[in-house]
Amino acid sequence: MQINIIARHVELTPAIEEYVMKKAERLPRYFDRIEGIEIIIDKTHHDFEIEVISKIEHGDPIVAHSDSQDMYACIDQCMDRAVRQLSDHKSRLRDRKHNTGS
Repeated sequence: MQINIIARHVELTPAIEEYVMKKAERLPRYFDRIEGIEIIIDKTHHDFEIEVISKIEHGDPIVAHSDSQDMYACIDQCMDRAVRQLSDHKSRLRDRKHNTGS
């Protein structure tokens, strides 16, 4: 699995990169068919905007978005949203067949 970090209008320090990588490496625990993760960190006038795009096999990418004034809180919130979306997607795939008892 490949993890790409893109920084727009903000300097990507090693501490930020390490923090984001540590959080992103946990995502395959919740859905194991992730092919790649792209994390976009953007600085607007007053806020930070984080976007996590999880590319999954045989499906549309799952996108989580968050904005906040604190970068680390924004990263945490966005990763939590990505975890929730991946878990929901996994449960939808598992419940698709509707097996009935005999």
